[in-house]
Amino acid sequence: MLDEAGLVRWGERIGRTVEAPVFFALRGELGAGKSVLARAIARGAGVIGPMPSPTFNLVYRYHAKGGVTLAHIDLFRLNTIDEVWELGWSELGAGPEIVAVEWPERAEPLLPPDRWEIRLDFTVRPDMRDITFRRVGSPPDIPGPNVG
Repeated sequence: MLDEAGLVRWGERIGRTVEAPVFFALRGELGAGKSVLARAIARGAGVIGPMPSPTFNLVYRYHAKGGVTLAHIDLFRLNTIDEVWELGWSELGAGPEIVAVEWPERAEPLLPPDRWEIRLDFTVRPDMRDITFRRVGSPPDIPGPNVG
């Protein structure tokens, strides 16, 4: 379980240490912290400046350190696989890119075979989240949420 500050610390550690390309499928209910985690990963990777939610623009790309790009994508408003393709889905992660996708359920059949599945769930305490993460295929290593 993590509070928001712990979620941010974990995301920043991921961003500092993960090798690109890497794909994160961020799952959870509205308000569970998916955007918080995506922004923290970006900050850890060296993204500077404002990072608005991609809820309406759907995709934001940011320059990070070392020539890495970070793509933050929100698929909540999409209804069909065709809409997902129109976002340039086939090019995601083609180079040194960190991809963080909220609501990946909208693109389930298109998810890459190598990815991290991260689920954020509400707990009995409203300020805490249960974190479940699992490796699918062979994505690069990430630190666990409880690593100091």
